[in-house]
Amino acid sequence: MSTIIIAFNNTDIAFNISPKPSMEAVPCSQLYYTVCLLSLHNHHHNFLFNQFHKRMISLRVPAPSSFNLQRLNSQALERRWRLGRDCFLSFSPSCVENRIGLGVRSTKSEMAPFTAAEEETLPEGLQPELMPKHVAVIMDGNGRWAKNQGLQPWDGHRAGVEALREIVELCGKWGIQVLTVFAFSTDNWIRPKIEIDFLLSLFERTLKSELETLAKNNVRISIIGDSSKLPKSLLEVINEVEEVTKNNTRLQLIVAVGYSGKYDVLQACRGIAQRVKDGEIDVEEIDEGLIEQELETNVTEFPYPDLLIRTSGELRVSNFLLWQLAYTELFFAQELWPDFGRNGFVEALMSFQQRQRRFGGRKS
Repeated sequence: MSTIIIAFNNTDIAFNISPKPSMEAVPCSQLYYTVCLLSLHNHHHNFLFNQFHKRMISLRVPAPSSFNLQRLNSQALERRWRLGRDCFLSFSPSCVENRIGLGVRSTKSEMAPFTAAEEETLPEGLQPELMPKHVAVIMDGNGRWAKNQGLQPWDGHRAGVEALREIVELCGKWGIQVLTVFAFSTDNWIRPKIEIDFLLSLFERTLKSELETLAKNNVRISIIGDSSKLPKSLLEVINEVEEVTKNNTRLQLIVAVGYSGKYDVLQACRGIAQRVKDGEIDVEEIDEGLIEQELETNVTEFPYPDLLIRTSGELRVSNFLLWQLAYTELFFAQELWPDFGRNGFVEALMSFQQRQRRFGGRKS
């Protein structure tokens, strides 16, 4: 009998797997209903386990004889562990130890610590002196990726978090100083409430679980956007993360949540108008520099992205960093965000390094 961890929603459940039932083992269908009863407080858990159960009973490939204990998401589990209809699952007593309840615990994925050697290692063809200081990403396509996989939107968002984790790690290793990602726009508030709740919950849990690792890797976290609609618990986590990482210098990760490029400019204008009204400045003093001081991106030394990447094949900027993208190089990738990965990132950087940036000027 081997042990397996099924991971969904940042929660692990440890099971034993065996081709033959044992005294403590139960058929898959019974276990599914048992887990549902244990997890009624979170319908996402029920749904995701249901999806796994459907895939599991549809596969008739014999299970392997051994398995290394580790955290896997449902897609990785399906790729690496083929369960037959005749397999039985049960909780593993050895894995229940130090867990909350019947084998359930919160988990934390970790990035490998950055080393000086890794930081200097670039893929062949990339030149360190031509690397962008600031990369912005519109992480598009999570929902379509999930639909293509026969999954639900929140499965795609979880896969999107894994994709972001890889890009953050690569930025830290390759000397990119700022990474800004469009996580949630003001337009996203019209999505179904169940999806919004999951997205915000996923964001909160990811910040909590990644904080220690990001701090260890000298990554500074900044959150921009309209926070007025965000849950109180999420705001508390955001404040903690920003405070803990504020002095980190290797990489600044800016996450745009509830963000709108139009609103960013609007709130900057309102701020300047108020300063004029209060007599702090004269109208004649208003210039580009003053506006930039009031924009949300005033959290970074490099507010202008050198490179904007958008995945999923869409050819628009979707109300993202409208002021800041004035001279940004654009790269549109066909891959959906969860599929973008290292190869897509290298392709985008190669394209950037082959361009001549003239900023409106022309060489004589």
